[in-house]
Amino acid sequence: MAEIRYTSTRDANIDISASQAIIKGLSNDGGLFVPKEFPALDTSLEELAGLDYRETAYRVMKLFLSDFTEEELRECINNAYDSKFDTPEIAPLMEAGGSYYLELFHGRTIAFKDMALSILPHLLITAAKKNDVHEEIVILTATSGDTGKAALAGFAGVKGTRIIIFFPKDGVSPVQKLQMVTQKGDNTFVVGVDGNFDDCQTGVKNIFNDRELAEKLKAQGFRFSSANSINIGRLIPQVVYYVYAYSRLVNSGRIKAGEKIDFCVPTGNFGNILAGYYAKLIGLPVNKLICASNENKVLFDFFESGVYDRNRKFILTSSPSMDILISSNLERLIYHIAGDDARVNAEYMKELAETGKYTIEDDMRGRLVDFLGFYADEEETAARIKALYEDCGYIIDTHTAVASAAYDKYYRSYSPKVPAVIVSTASPYKFSRSVMTAIDKANESKGDFELIDEMSALSGVDIPAAIEEIRNAEIRHKTECRTDEMRSQVEGFLMK
Repeated sequence: MAEIRYTSTRDANIDISASQAIIKGLSNDGGLFVPKEFPALDTSLEELAGLDYRETAYRVMKLFLSDFTEEELRECINNAYDSKFDTPEIAPLMEAGGSYYLELFHGRTIAFKDMALSILPHLLITAAKKNDVHEEIVILTATSGDTGKAALAGFAGVKGTRIIIFFPKDGVSPVQKLQMVTQKGDNTFVVGVDGNFDDCQTGVKNIFNDRELAEKLKAQGFRFSSANSINIGRLIPQVVYYVYAYSRLVNSGRIKAGEKIDFCVPTGNFGNILAGYYAKLIGLPVNKLICASNENKVLFDFFESGVYDRNRKFILTSSPSMDILISSNLERLIYHIAGDDARVNAEYMKELAETGKYTIEDDMRGRLVDFLGFYADEEETAARIKALYEDCGYIIDTHTAVASAAYDKYYRSYSPKVPAVIVSTASPYKFSRSVMTAIDKANESKGDFELIDEMSALSGVDIPAAIEEIRNAEIRHKTECRTDEMRSQVEGFLMK
């Protein structure tokens, strides 16, 4: 099998291996790494239906990570998808209300980020060995809530790494914040930023692009990498669960191999739904990818008009992991619909940096046929949680509810004839206040852990270990800073 090489969305001259792309995280030109060509699934859909999650992961990831040996890749997969997941299926597919919910929250931190961040540390350390990298790798990441804890859990205590997380101090749920600030591990550093997620993300990108700082840290034996979905080592593992979801429908006889299905994905930074697009590009029979937005509907507006415009009010919602106006992974899609033209994409990204907006050409809009955008406001999100619980006793979190409500709008508009998988990105326990208040407004005055206990009684689902372990945990990370102090915080942690 030919090796899949990677290039930058902003410089066609870049040509590196998968392992090199994973180590770097972000290209020196500010672009994101993308495959120079897409491989094709070389396992039949019928055969995939008989495979478990780990074997499916190997069959998909070997296509993209072609400079990893079979032994290396299988070791990474087996170390990632083990007993840290609370179900042997890893990603169960549940039926409720006429749709299928792909539960991606059975990992250590009860959010979909575990699906990729459980394996990224293993991929990164393996990649470093393959490329004779001897510097200590510093994982530098901005989070809107879930990536932070998942990355911390993955990298805590991993020899040869340190991890620095920046999060909006007033823009995550109480449980999300507790999960991060109670994290153990001498190689971990968590900072609350006086700003929103976009401020954190911009600050991290600025640090990545600071050549002076990179040289300074290199002299001290450090090099940066990222655990955000800008890292191709985060994105490729996410392709797996789309293939796996499809295989479960075939395995159970609910569809025949080759029949198409829809995926509806709650979307903020665009990485999750982009992984679904990559699954389609390698041969998965996907009908439509429905991009579900909350009230920060910059992506909905983009798919409606072809205009990406982040110049708008930032709204704090009950689905904070989607409270994003700068969707970094959209750059990869722009590159692809521009005909894999790095020059064209770089011009759009320059325009975005300078004006906060860009408008794609009509021929590029014509290449967005795989996508449809819908959104749900706060009232619709809460109503969907309540209705699904009352109709069938199934409790979903706020992000999944955005997708479920968006799918209802899609269904009413298009009357699709194919099954739908709604990507369920977090446990409802992670957003207990919003979920329980949606079910019954009388819950509004109760404490967070009181609501968690009541949710368990209501749902019949045990409280996840990830929640129990933070109930009385020590607050270990108390650092806060302004956005213009992020670089100095990084230097202070690494140089101490």
